[in-house]
Amino acid sequence: MGRAAGAALAERPVSDGTGPSEADWAAAVAAVRDLTPDSRVLLICHVNPDGDALGSMLGFAFGLRRLGVRHLQTTFPGPPEVPEPLRGLPGLDLLVPADEAWLDPDLVICFDAASASRLGTLAGRLDRVGTTTVVLDHHASNTRFGGINVIDPAAAATSVVAEELLARLGVPLDAEIAECLYVALATDTGSFRFAMTTPAVHEMAARLLATGIRPGEISRRIFDTRPFGAIRLYGDVLSRVQLAPDAACGLGLVWTYATLDDLTRHGQRPYVLEPLIDSVRCAAEADVSCVVKQIAEDEWAVSMRSKGGVDVSQVAVVLGGGGHRFAAGFTGRGSATEVVDAIRDELDRAVVPTEDQR
Repeated sequence: MGRAAGAALAERPVSDGTGPSEADWAAAVAAVRDLTPDSRVLLICHVNPDGDALGSMLGFAFGLRRLGVRHLQTTFPGPPEVPEPLRGLPGLDLLVPADEAWLDPDLVICFDAASASRLGTLAGRLDRVGTTTVVLDHHASNTRFGGINVIDPAAAATSVVAEELLARLGVPLDAEIAECLYVALATDTGSFRFAMTTPAVHEMAARLLATGIRPGEISRRIFDTRPFGAIRLYGDVLSRVQLAPDAACGLGLVWTYATLDDLTRHGQRPYVLEPLIDSVRCAAEADVSCVVKQIAEDEWAVSMRSKGGVDVSQVAVVLGGGGHRFAAGFTGRGSATEVVDAIRDELDRAVVPTEDQR
């Protein structure tokens, strides 16, 4: 490792005991260092990738290219459609459809997936004889499904873990790596507004910005540009928002739902609904917010947020998903009302005790 990479490592805080051990980091570094010129490396992120999943994966892919990895694919399960706000990311040419991904790669690295189920049909790539698997993630609910697991629940985003591993591999940041990791970091911290935004997060952002990337341009593309039809769609969905002040032991729940008919009526793709949770979560009367988004008949993708009084990851795990205390999700079945009723049944048990109650 070069002096610059070593110096960067020295400036990073050591693990607090809840994150990866030095043995975990060493195993991940060795998995990359042991590649031969003919090794095939497959990078996978979760279904319906968000900014952190896609940005972390593509940023790391550039890092592997800087190390001389020649045979490299990146992919995710499901339709090979990148959400419009993320289509300006560098490295999209490295993406291949899931059904074209190598069946027997030498190394698989997974990004931002808390369980193998989030990898859909690509999960089978993890079980191949002779394939080494590395999981990079920051979800506390991660099931440790990889051969090597580099999981840091204290990290604000998977991009934090990816940047650390790149540093340990001696890969210097450049503009392409930095833009991918910056999009990942900014999206998962809500433009640096969420509770996980620590001094270390801003220090990482400073390292990325020092490469010369343009944060104003990136933010406009990612956060401030939506089709007009999406604005009309938001109006419809927000008009049916409901408040349940007695939910979560009186901390309150605010929720709404969006149907496939809503999307069709306004000519929109499902990705445009992702930012809608930010409009719902601002209700002062509720600690918990959720948006229930139809993905098939009697099937819904659920996004949940908490202001701190409820650990929504506990709710999500019970209902088949995962996430963090402040942000989590799962796939629900039944009607939208039935899905919300299931959430309400679990909320009381997920209330975080106050200091007096501990």
